Amino acid sequence: MTRASDAEREATVTHLREAAAEGRLTVEELTERIDAAYAASTRAELEPLTADLPVAPSSVTVERGRGGTRFVLGILGGGDRRGRWRVAERVVVVNVFGGADLDLREATLAGTETTIWVISLFGGSDIIVPEGVNAELSSFALFGGDDLKLEGTEPPPGAPAVHVRTVSIFGGTEVTTRRGRRRRGLPLPPPPP
Repeated sequence: MTRASDAEREATVTHLREAAAEGRLTVEELTERIDAAYAASTRAELEPLTADLPVAPSSVTVERGRGGTRFVLGILGGGDRRGRWRVAERVVVVNVFGGADLDLREATLAGTETTIWVISLFGGSDIIVPEGVNAELSSFALFGGDDLKLEGTEPPPGAPAVHVRTVSIFGGTEVTTRRGRRRRGLPLPPPPP
C-alpha cells in the first residue's frame, strides 16, 4: 500500500468541492468525505471517496450568486425548504406573521460560502445545518431573540461556511445542527472505530 501525500489529500478535497458545486454531493456528503480524505493515510483510502464522481470536472459551470433558491417567503404561514434543494450563495428569507424553516442537511450549496439574510416581523425561522459545516450567526433582535446551537465536532479545514444574518422584531431565528437520520426515524450509524 502506498501512503497518501498531503498533495493527494488536497487534490481529493478539491475534487469533492467541485463535485458539490456541480450538485453531485449534498453538504452532509461533502463534509463526511472531506473528513475521510483528511484522515486517509493511504491512496487506497482516498480512491473510494471520488470513485462515484466524474474523473474531470464536467462542462457544467456554476455561476457565483446564481443557480439556486435566492428568496423564501413566510408570510401568514410557512415557506419551508427541506430535502434536496439548491441553495444560492445569497438567500433572503422574509417572515411576516409566519415562518420559513430551512433544512440544509440534504441541500446542495452553489458555493463554498453561503450568506442567508433572515428578516422577521412577528415570525421567525429555524435553520438546520449539517455537522461539519462552519456556521455563524450575526443578529439584531428587538422583543425577540436569535440563537446559535451547534453540536458535533469542529468542522475540518476548508469546510463549507454558512453565514446567517438576522433582523428579528417580535420574532427570532435559531441556527442548529441535528443529525439527519434521527428526523426520519432511521437508526444512526455506529461511530467510527
